[in-house]
Amino acid sequence: MIRTRKQSLFQNIDWVLILIYLLLVTIGLINIYSATYIDDSKSIIDFSLNSGKQFIWIIASIILGLFLIIIDVKFYTTFTYLFYAITLILITAVIFVGTEVSGAKSWIGYGELGIQPSEFAKVATAMAMAKYISTQGSRMELLSTQIKTSLFFLIPTLIVILQNDTGSALVFLGFIFVMYREGMPGTLLWLGLIVVFVFIFTILFSQWHVVAIIAVVSLIFGYYIRRYKRDLLKLTLIALFLSVFSFGVDYIFDNVLQAHQKSRIEVLLGIDQDLQAAGYNVNQSKIAIGSGGFWGKGFLKGTQTKFRFVPEQSTDFIYCTIGEEWGFVGSFGVVILFLVLLIRIIINSERQRSPYSRIYGYGLASIIFVHFVVNIGMTMGLMPVIGIPLPFISYGGSSLIGFTAMLFIFIKLDMNRQNIV
Repeated sequence: MIRTRKQSLFQNIDWVLILIYLLLVTIGLINIYSATYIDDSKSIIDFSLNSGKQFIWIIASIILGLFLIIIDVKFYTTFTYLFYAITLILITAVIFVGTEVSGAKSWIGYGELGIQPSEFAKVATAMAMAKYISTQGSRMELLSTQIKTSLFFLIPTLIVILQNDTGSALVFLGFIFVMYREGMPGTLLWLGLIVVFVFIFTILFSQWHVVAIIAVVSLIFGYYIRRYKRDLLKLTLIALFLSVFSFGVDYIFDNVLQAHQKSRIEVLLGIDQDLQAAGYNVNQSKIAIGSGGFWGKGFLKGTQTKFRFVPEQSTDFIYCTIGEEWGFVGSFGVVILFLVLLIRIIINSERQRSPYSRIYGYGLASIIFVHFVVNIGMTMGLMPVIGIPLPFISYGGSSLIGFTAMLFIFIKLDMNRQNIV
């Protein structure tokens, strides 16, 4: 009888996702210990160290994951909008009663014990978008549907920006990939990419240079589509929008972005090479990763790590610890694990009978993808430093619990993949 109940409880569970999860949190625990290790450090589960505290969060996360698998799948769909509303209230409350950490007022708590509600808002946003798109019979190719759906992630994005946490806010924009999967025209993704390039080139050169390039490109495309008046009108409107945006870049750069954010962008673009200020973290991180060579220096033998040359090395810059001590083999292994995780989530999403489960799966994949690419990119100097953790690996309870909840909700949904939830 007990055996039958166990088989029923874990029937259809994806053990591959579970294994990858356990591998990632274990890698995180080992490297957090290494990043904070000193000669008189005790065991890895010493609760006075970050590794000991992370161990507690890992146990709590595993218990949470088990609970999320046990409860009925209808619980998620029934209370989706309630969860979303609660997280919106929490991230709004942070603005007024939150604790400021590293210039961002994004924490609720006291001392070392606190939570970052924006991490849980990602989970609720993925659920809310899945609920709305799946129940409305939405046609994502319609502009009205795109606007309504976008509000689900734009609202928390704006609230988190008010917390002065631009990095976490930008992560929410990853949900646009969900809209693309559900039928949003790919031209909007290209337009977003073009906007980013316009922003960069305006900073590097000037508005007039960028506007001249936009005009030339528009004339070339306009020549080939001159017979199609509707497409010609769209091209004209896009060119006007990009030109106006280019003239607004200086205002955004000078008045919207904070000083440290501007410095990081200037360092990334090669405008500012100050290796003692804004470029210090990235420069030391690249030194650490490069010094690891092919096999790495060995566990607890990283000099950049041991002598604390890289700030935030157990959190945002944990990947450089992996690079220094485990080398190319360890760094590449972590990348492979994340790629397998993302591919597995996408494959599982596509096999769902329930639109809710499929859409939620793509929301999960989108958020993990953005965190993974941006975090590793910024440690290697390929992305601006915006202060977001590497999922399951970086030190931090809110991040680990948030990503664990997000993943295990999907695992539960996948266990019921033959049903419409």
